[in-house]
Amino acid sequence: MDETVCRRVVVGVSSSQGSLTPLHRAAAEARRIEGELWAVLAWEPPGGELGHRSLPCPPRAAECRSSAGERLCLALDAAFGSGGPGVPLRRLVVRGSPGRVLVETGGREDDLLVVGTGSRRWAHRVLGPSVARYCLAHASCPVLAVPPSPLEKELGAVRRSIIWRLPLDTRELTGPVRPRSGKGEAS
Repeated sequence: MDETVCRRVVVGVSSSQGSLTPLHRAAAEARRIEGELWAVLAWEPPGGELGHRSLPCPPRAAECRSSAGERLCLALDAAFGSGGPGVPLRRLVVRGSPGRVLVETGGREDDLLVVGTGSRRWAHRVLGPSVARYCLAHASCPVLAVPPSPLEKELGAVRRSIIWRLPLDTRELTGPVRPRSGKGEAS
């Protein structure tokens, strides 16, 4: 292998909280192999390519791309803060479907493609195509599929409780209560 070619860890980024876990894992892998982190956000026009063309006054592609670039910057800031990931970082905003864009970007055999597995809820699996499954089926490089953080599931339950105005016991969010030991307390 040519040593002048830098190894790359390509990671799919979305504007959802679910992309934070794959971003952190990808940065850790890039540090481990002393490679570059390529953060990729794929975008499509509103309504998809066909729907976009049929709109009477479609938004300009430059505006859509700019908005996607802003979402990528916000996601990276949310994941790493101002300090960055601690490895060389390349940001890519590419027009196209996420699975296809990621497979094409991670097209070298020595690349590592990192994708989130997304929601495991049946509605999401039925209604939307899985980017992770597409990448696993079509990539020419190794693919690391990262499951969602357990915290993400808990936060989703809290959001649903708030939306449906269900009672919310905040003690469940803090973990088990441990008795305090100190002066002046009864044993």
